[in-house]
Amino acid sequence: MNPLVGQTRLMNVPQHSTLSQSDQEKVYQWISELSRPDTRENALLELSKKREAVPELAPMLWHSFGTITALLQEIINIYPAINPPTLTAHQSNRVCNALALLQCVASHPETRSAFLQANTPLYLYPFLHTVSKTRPFEYLRLTSLGVIGALVKTDEQEVINFLLSTEIIPLCLRIMEAGSELSKTVATFILQKILLDETGLNYICQTYERFSHVAMILGKMVISLSKEQSARLLKHVIRCYLRLSDNPRAREALRQCLPDQLKDNTFAMCLKEDKSTKHWLSQLLKNLESAPVTEERLTYPMQ
Repeated sequence: MNPLVGQTRLMNVPQHSTLSQSDQEKVYQWISELSRPDTRENALLELSKKREAVPELAPMLWHSFGTITALLQEIINIYPAINPPTLTAHQSNRVCNALALLQCVASHPETRSAFLQANTPLYLYPFLHTVSKTRPFEYLRLTSLGVIGALVKTDEQEVINFLLSTEIIPLCLRIMEAGSELSKTVATFILQKILLDETGLNYICQTYERFSHVAMILGKMVISLSKEQSARLLKHVIRCYLRLSDNPRAREALRQCLPDQLKDNTFAMCLKEDKSTKHWLSQLLKNLESAPVTEERLTYPMQ
């Protein structure tokens, strides 16, 4: 038996493992093969396919010698293909398999904090900076967003604090403006989760510049959605607006800049079957109809 396989077993097998003995051996073997460049590609593929079936995979990956380094190496190896944009479908598929395993680590309660403390998400940000609309780049951006999306799904303060210390908000806003529908949806979901946190809401509404950038992109999205509607994307956009309206200064500003398409029947058919989003829109309009705040301290300075 490969000694690395035995080492992986000793370090990482939880007592509650539900894998059969043969499946365990395969997972151990693939993890050990991640450390070797000649076997890594197949191991990435097999492990990415198995990640949903192996609930303890994240701690196994995180604590296995050299595994996270190997995954980060896969990411770094792609950087030269970003600019100029020469990324191939094969390169994109391979690095996305590595990203899928990192998403697994980001999702797991035993590894998420260490994942953040190591600043691992920052390795993905160069992919979110890309603007090429080819399928390999789109797949790369979407998979990278998926890792961040997995983090914010946890609703943990540590995650929000980490993200607010990085450039994730402007990166998401750029994708919300120019990405594919699916990428826009995930990026808007990430912004929504940041806004739903009190710290995140206060951060975005703290200055006129931050608020206006978010409001401008959301407004552009509404206009775009009025021409080509997507109920899934509209749901997240409306939820972002509703959450912004919880902040007094943002609420005052939204009275002036909320798109007319959200005030008339532009999206009536789109929202017909979506009771929750319909309720959110109704609540948003109700919030904006309430008595205006007159205190100067609750208004943004004129820019």
